[in-house]
Amino acid sequence: MLEFWWAIPAGLALLGYARSLAGVTRAQRAVWAKARIVAVQQPAHGDSRKPGIPVTLMFQDPGTGQEFTLPNAGKHGDAIEEAWVGREIDVRYPPGQPLRFAVVRGGPGDRTGREGPDCAVMLLLIGLVIHATVRWGWPWALLGFGTLLTAAAVLSPDIRIVRARNALLASAVAVPARVVAVTRDVHTDDESGRDIVVHAPVIDFTTHEGAHVTVLSGGGIPDPGRSLHRALTIHYAPTDPAVHTPDPAADRRSGALNIAFVVALLLAGSAAAVVGAVMLWHPGRG
Repeated sequence: MLEFWWAIPAGLALLGYARSLAGVTRAQRAVWAKARIVAVQQPAHGDSRKPGIPVTLMFQDPGTGQEFTLPNAGKHGDAIEEAWVGREIDVRYPPGQPLRFAVVRGGPGDRTGREGPDCAVMLLLIGLVIHATVRWGWPWALLGFGTLLTAAAVLSPDIRIVRARNALLASAVAVPARVVAVTRDVHTDDESGRDIVVHAPVIDFTTHEGAHVTVLSGGGIPDPGRSLHRALTIHYAPTDPAVHTPDPAADRRSGALNIAFVVALLLAGSAAAVVGAVMLWHPGRG
């Protein structure tokens, strides 16, 4: 029976894709609406970062036309980490149940319901490579995992995301900002058993267009645990204040490192696949 292990992930993938084609996945059956932030609250100093920024959302049910104004503090879908009055955010909910709305910050793929089947396919491919390696030798590991790494690098959105972000920040506007709170989360290290405290500054700034923006900082602020009331300069994209940074040079370096990682992954995967193919084609060279 173990020889047919592949039937489980293959069956799950086929079932998932069939449901997606039939339009009956949870994401496809859900009602999607465009919500607008109508009120923003400041996270309390010392609270956890996980709930995000508490906001009040207003959206209209596409079917009935009824409007709903509901609070969200991280309990409905994805946490909101950049907020200002007037910002539009996608929400979805089961048909007829708008009170069960969930904030969705993903792309178009969230509407297809194919994330599960795609994951099953990836597990199937990894399992096939491991199976081939155990049965026919480690050159199959080079060929298989090299091919998977190459495909992962080619399909990675990181380079596109970095380039899009750099393009937006190329015309960034600098404005004064201030740290108005610092969130605090404690994690326990599995190996040492020690508590690791992670701080995230909450930053307020006002755009040249008059929008008052509250963001949970993702980094770039030295000594974040002691940054309360610190004055900063924030550089934001005029077309999207959610794209911002306190340190443009560090932001570009971080983006360059992400691109370098993807390129290294592509080169390493391609090299491994080529070596594995050569060894299988010419076994004597192994």
